[in-house]
Amino acid sequence: MAHNHHSCGDEHHHDHDHHEEANERGFQDNLYTHINKTNVVALNSTGKGNEVIKPWNERLDEQKYLESDADDQMIIRVPFTGSVKLHALLLKTGPSEKTPAKVTLFANEDGLDFEDVNDKKPLQEFEIAQGRDVGNYSLKTVKFSSCSSITLFFPASQGADTIQVYYVGFLGQWTERKENPVITVYEAQANLADHEKIQGTDSAWTAPQH
Repeated sequence: MAHNHHSCGDEHHHDHDHHEEANERGFQDNLYTHINKTNVVALNSTGKGNEVIKPWNERLDEQKYLESDADDQMIIRVPFTGSVKLHALLLKTGPSEKTPAKVTLFANEDGLDFEDVNDKKPLQEFEIAQGRDVGNYSLKTVKFSSCSSITLFFPASQGADTIQVYYVGFLGQWTERKENPVITVYEAQANLADHEKIQGTDSAWTAPQH
């Protein structure tokens, strides 16, 4: 499968030198408990998807991971249990040439697959550096202010036939999704003034004088 590699310009803000900040914010703002883990989907993967949705204290664990199947592309779709405002993407991938070259992000695209992913413009994308640590990628919050799901697309590896993903996490704010209000239709009350008029006349009826 042909892949087009291009530079992401100044989009690739991975904060590998700020692990202390990631550790502090990771536990406080981590959205792990607000991910609908049962419905996480991984396309072209040897696993189901939720293997890489781990609690913060297991982020460095390499026992469970996803590996691409037919080639070096993968899509991971992560639904949330409410509406989220995302601040950062957390990723642990690799090792070495099995590290994805980059990741592109889409919000609320629940049907995105390999047939149409290249026709969609991602909200943001990042180049991924090789390493065994968790990368902290700062998101443009204005573009991810009301997300019910996030789709990650990994278009190519850094040289290997497959890619591996160990951990996917998010930092942000969660709010309960507002359900559609129940609308009750009440029968319109009759206007008593209308009943005081004689049918066929425009004025109220008055009794004749004797």
